[in-house]
Amino acid sequence: MVEAPALIVALVDDDYIFQLTASRLLKAADASANVLQFSNGEEALRYLNDHSAEDNKLPDILLLDINMPHVDGWMFLNDYAHLKGKLTKKIKIYMVSSSIDPVDMNRAKSNQSVEDYIIKPISREGFKELIEKSFN
Repeated sequence: MVEAPALIVALVDDDYIFQLTASRLLKAADASANVLQFSNGEEALRYLNDHSAEDNKLPDILLLDINMPHVDGWMFLNDYAHLKGKLTKKIKIYMVSSSIDPVDMNRAKSNQSVEDYIIKPISREGFKELIEKSFN
């Protein structure tokens, strides 16, 4: 029997507490999940570029914060648009923010690379639904 590859989730957020909590909740929702953590968009873009041809290292899901130092979520999406043609795997990007500003929500939802806009905090059930929605 061939074992299914582990789910890879990238957290791109400068909030250490969110990263820690989200990692634990993701593991609770899917014990096989491998969680990558990046504190800004620049780190995440560098990782994606360095592993662009390695499906087993690229995330299946990327949770992207809006407000981060260096390269924020919007800048990440602009750079990602140029990078995604190089990637050998389709990554589902979800904008995750505490912002309830309709301008942010609409801007995220109008971006072709963004699957959905999710408001923090996210519960264990929320992560479980996100994982199920991403693969159905």
